[in-house]
Amino acid sequence: MTMKLVKKTDDYSIFQRGDERYAVKDAAKKPVNGEEKVRILLEEGLIKVAEPAAVEAVVEEAPAEEAAAEEAPAEEAEAAAEEDGEDKE
Repeated sequence: MTMKLVKKTDDYSIFQRGDERYAVKDAAKKPVNGEEKVRILLEEGLIKVAEPAAVEAVVEEAPAEEAAAEEAPAEEAEAAAEEDGEDKE
C-alpha cells in the first residue's frame, strides 16, 4: 500500500493511504493518532466531523405488554395444575 504525501509542515506530514484514509506523522516520523490527528486533519480541511444524532425521548410501551404476556402463561399453568389435581381425585 503506497501513501501519497498530501501536505508537509515543520511539525507534521499528512499522507493519503491507498484506501483513501489519511495518515499523519510528526517531525520525528512517528504516527500521530487520536484527537491530535483529528485536530490536524480538521485544520487542514481534509475531514469533516458529523454532528451526533439528536436523541429523542422514546416512550416504550413494550415492557408493559411483555409483563402482561408473562402473567398470562402463569395463570394458564395454575389453571392446568388445578385441572390435573381434580382429575386425580
